[in-house]
Amino acid sequence: MSGTSSNGRRQLHIGFRTSIITVFIAVVLFVGLILVYLSFDRVSSITRTAASTFIEKVAQLGADRIDSQFKSVSDSLDILAGLPAVQSAEIDDNPRLYALMASMLRNNPQLFSLYVGYEDGSFLEMDFIDRAKPGFRASLNTDEDAVFRLVVISRTGKATAAPVTRYLSENLIEVAEVPGPTSYDPRRRPWYVDAFKNEKTLLTGPYIFFATGEPGYTFRTQLREGRRGVVAGDLLLNRLEQLLAQQRLGQSGLTFLFNEAGNIVAHPEMGRLMDASDELPTLAAIELAGLSPAIEAWRKGGRAQQIFADQAGRTHVAAFRPIEIAGPANIHLAVVAPLDEFFSTIISERRALFAAALAFVLATLPLAFWLGSLMARSLRELAKQTDEIQRFQVTERPRLRSMINEIDELGRSVFTMRTVVRNFSSFVPKQIVRQLIESGTSLGLGGTRREVTVLFTDVADFTAKTEKADPSQVMIFTSRYFAGLSEAIMNHHGTIDKFIGDAVMALWNAPTDDPDHTINACEAVLACLRKNDELNESFGSEGWPPYETRFGLHVGDAVVGNVGSSERMNYTALGATINLAARLEGLNKNYGTRVLASAAIKTRAEHRFVFRTIDRISPKGFAEAVAIYELRCAREDDVAAELALCRRWDEVYCAIEREDPARALAAISAFLSEYPGDSVARYYAERVQAALHSGRPKGAGMGLRKHAR
Repeated sequence: MSGTSSNGRRQLHIGFRTSIITVFIAVVLFVGLILVYLSFDRVSSITRTAASTFIEKVAQLGADRIDSQFKSVSDSLDILAGLPAVQSAEIDDNPRLYALMASMLRNNPQLFSLYVGYEDGSFLEMDFIDRAKPGFRASLNTDEDAVFRLVVISRTGKATAAPVTRYLSENLIEVAEVPGPTSYDPRRRPWYVDAFKNEKTLLTGPYIFFATGEPGYTFRTQLREGRRGVVAGDLLLNRLEQLLAQQRLGQSGLTFLFNEAGNIVAHPEMGRLMDASDELPTLAAIELAGLSPAIEAWRKGGRAQQIFADQAGRTHVAAFRPIEIAGPANIHLAVVAPLDEFFSTIISERRALFAAALAFVLATLPLAFWLGSLMARSLRELAKQTDEIQRFQVTERPRLRSMINEIDELGRSVFTMRTVVRNFSSFVPKQIVRQLIESGTSLGLGGTRREVTVLFTDVADFTAKTEKADPSQVMIFTSRYFAGLSEAIMNHHGTIDKFIGDAVMALWNAPTDDPDHTINACEAVLACLRKNDELNESFGSEGWPPYETRFGLHVGDAVVGNVGSSERMNYTALGATINLAARLEGLNKNYGTRVLASAAIKTRAEHRFVFRTIDRISPKGFAEAVAIYELRCAREDDVAAELALCRRWDEVYCAIEREDPARALAAISAFLSEYPGDSVARYYAERVQAALHSGRPKGAGMGLRKHAR
């Protein structure tokens, strides 16, 4: 296929599928011919280099996998050790603690059990029964529904309970209970003793477990706070043997763990190497000449990949990697494999390599055609996804994967880009993100003046309600609260500007135009009230204090744009309009109201919503006093009662504005007799009574106006 360039010359364009097939055939032919004429020594040298690189990657992946599994266990132990119930030895009849331990066992398939022992002999253990050998369940003689075994030995306090073993179902329902064990003392077990004898390492073993009679390893850590004790988890030897066996390279390869002292810590045949001994075997037990010198060379600063010959002259390649999570314990992973297994095919087939190369080219033509089609299809899909991102269609989609590494990496990059754009839109208003993508411009400092409707919210007495609560619970419930309010605001075309502690600032008519921004803002506030009430009902059922939210709403001109520095900026709005909305939110506390709105809001929205007169204030930055109103409800369905209350209150408010204190107080009292729970009336009653007590003469006016709020 050809085309014409900007200078008029015709350019040749080749289809991707054709390119792939041509390149594939050329590469195979070239490699095949080169291999024919390469000497055996050269082939061996290349193979050694490739084998060293490959085994290094295998060792790194193996170390990372073991690190990941060990870290998962270590993190679980740290979480347990940080629980107040564990630190204070509240282990008897603690369903929440049992549920957490069961969840940790489910999420860590390499673990057989989790437990904690204390200096007074108290002990709590939970086992995942079927992770031991089948004989273990048979020895328990328990119900087939039993999934977990729970052992509780409580010696804390004056009333010491007898040791008990409970069998729990998958849902932690007790299916059986037996007494004992009475002879078990955690303080005499190796894991407990080693935890205080050697704090540098988190691994004990292998040794014979008391519960199963099987050998295994124990991860353990001291309790840093509260009672003196040790939190631990058991990894059965057969589990670690399986894990290491999976890391084996080739038919004769070997993977094992060793420590700084030259002892084997874990091996696919650890049981055989130990042979009923409690001592860790040394490297000599592997009976592979040259292995120990290779390890020693690496320790002295040599390469992490070593090549050595065994007693039979067979060349081996090895790679060594530290297990990072083991820390000061200095545990390392060794991956060893015979070198000839890497290039035995080349040695045996080198005489017929040329003919094989030609045959291979012919045989792989269909594969090349299929591969070209596959790659072309994948690239077209990636191009489609990139176009979607450009159009801001960033809904979550599965990552495109390919057996071709570069295409797979490109798929990962597009997936990451989609995720970054979606996450970025959680911190920056989506309209801004969409505008940036569509225009191709970058963010810059600056702003424009435009009319916006501004909302501020705040939770009454938030600090008092949460200062003594669990911080993690505070974050969970507050995030649920923010999510509910954010959804209500965004469903009514609002933009979340920022979260300020427990407060929310939101805008309408920015960054995109919204001709009905004031109406949408009022609807959003009423939706927030309903959502707030739903959340408080849910919080109450969960034992969490309600979040009583106050709202301040104003509309006016403000400077809207990006403020900050070139390194870090924030999209926001500035000006007296913003300040007044924030002040209105705070004034709710004085009047006992939930939503205060300015006169500008009422003027634009009173045909759709019911407002009630509250006061006139003179805030800083405004030349004239500002009337403020309470947003009561929408003018839909039956609002006769609300309208009647507002009309009745307007009469009282006129009396407060124009009459003397005594007559105003009489009007307020009459109103309170009809609406005894009205907080605004009670507020004015207190102010009028204060005016009466000050001795203000009749006709002198109320003197209630505050000139600055």
